[in-house]
Amino acid sequence: MMGTIRAILFNIVFLAGSILITSSIAIAAPFSRELVRWGAHQWARWFVWCARLFLGIRLVVRGRVPQEGVIIASKHTSMYETILTLYLFHHPAVVMKAELRKIPIWGFVADRHGSIFVERGKAGAALKGMLRQAKARAADGRPIFIFPEGTRVAHGTQPPLKAGLFGVYGGLKVPVVPVTHDAALCWTRGLAKQPGTVTVAFLPEVPAGLPREEMEAAVHCAINRDPLTAEVLA
Repeated sequence: MMGTIRAILFNIVFLAGSILITSSIAIAAPFSRELVRWGAHQWARWFVWCARLFLGIRLVVRGRVPQEGVIIASKHTSMYETILTLYLFHHPAVVMKAELRKIPIWGFVADRHGSIFVERGKAGAALKGMLRQAKARAADGRPIFIFPEGTRVAHGTQPPLKAGLFGVYGGLKVPVVPVTHDAALCWTRGLAKQPGTVTVAFLPEVPAGLPREEMEAAVHCAINRDPLTAEVLA
């Protein structure tokens, strides 16, 4: 019962703050991308703060967080780590499905922030479009963030990686930094969440230029490791 009450309070306070923050960013968006970047980071900070205060969910980051020149490939099991992309990085270019652009206000802000939108179900055309956008963002010194499994998966499952990761990897010719975490243990499905500590670990780079099978095997293994014990990026 207490968990449900805490979750309701979180949703009310976080949503109210989100409406205020994203609306403010949307107003500033036509005039300054810097304000969009700053506002997006403040929104993510608001989320982390609310999660800690109302839900009792704390965050621990292991390893160095790279800010440019790499592809970040993360396990995806909950909403929690999606918002962390804006909290942990200065100006990430996040790969996301194109449908999210249709969300009122938020979609406009995400577009101005420089997100990489992918039309799912269009195969080759989608990969070409994603790579074109990724090259433009990387040229601006931004890390490219991708969930290589393609969608959210259940905690403990290890599905194969989608083709998008190799498409970006082969086109940009930069290393991949795998990310593993245990967010789903706290950010469970349903309304109530579990108080505790989320550990996010940035693991050693997978070097550029590897054959597809070797790169994907290394990333797949890494993102499914235990974030509490895995070797991390120095």
